[in-house]
Amino acid sequence: MTDNTEPTTGPESPDAPLHRRGIKSYVIRAGRMTQAQTRGLEEVWPRLGLTLADGRQDLDALFGRRAPRVLEVGFGMGQSLIEQAQTHPDTDFIGIEVHAPGVGKLLDEADKRGLTNLRVYREDALAVLEQCIPESRLDTLQLFFPDPWPKKKHHKRRILQPAFVELIRTRLNIGGTLHMATDWEAYAEWMADVMENAPGYTNTATAETAPYVPRPAFRPLTKFEARGEKLGHGVWDLIYRRDS
Repeated sequence: MTDNTEPTTGPESPDAPLHRRGIKSYVIRAGRMTQAQTRGLEEVWPRLGLTLADGRQDLDALFGRRAPRVLEVGFGMGQSLIEQAQTHPDTDFIGIEVHAPGVGKLLDEADKRGLTNLRVYREDALAVLEQCIPESRLDTLQLFFPDPWPKKKHHKRRILQPAFVELIRTRLNIGGTLHMATDWEAYAEWMADVMENAPGYTNTATAETAPYVPRPAFRPLTKFEARGEKLGHGVWDLIYRRDS
């Protein structure tokens, strides 16, 4: 998730909604739109797009059925999410991304493949989770390759923070999972540290691999990740289950 606007840093009450506390984990970068991406935003958005103004969602009504529900925060250009939605037609997917070309590309591709089990927000993920997703309705929340904000002075901008993890916990079903992946080892360690101190979660890793898990087969290998693997770059997956 990306944004070149400067975050505000004024004082906020700790009880204020997360999306109003003045620190953004993303910057919106300008990008040239292709014809397909523009088509996705103009022609497909009215059918598959969602906004904060829609309010709290009845997910069964939204998808017209009761099914497992997966929400992905920051899907980038959407390759992984599209592949998952097509491979698992019996599961419903919600994607959140602020980058217009990525949203447009995902919508265009979803329409071309005739996918009906996918909906998209072009909004701040914190606001969507707080305002639109009901409690205990998600089976999985995916956070794949978020901005690592590697400089120490920017660590406060990392989306994976204790308050965010607690918000996710309230949206997951009991037994639901938070699945994260990163190609920055230092951020993987940060994720593990935050999660090990988060109440209500259990790490699903085995003792041999803890705190990480091998890349699950259900997480598609993106072109970016495949290129990194050829260059010897590591990728770390972490999956935590909500237990309470």
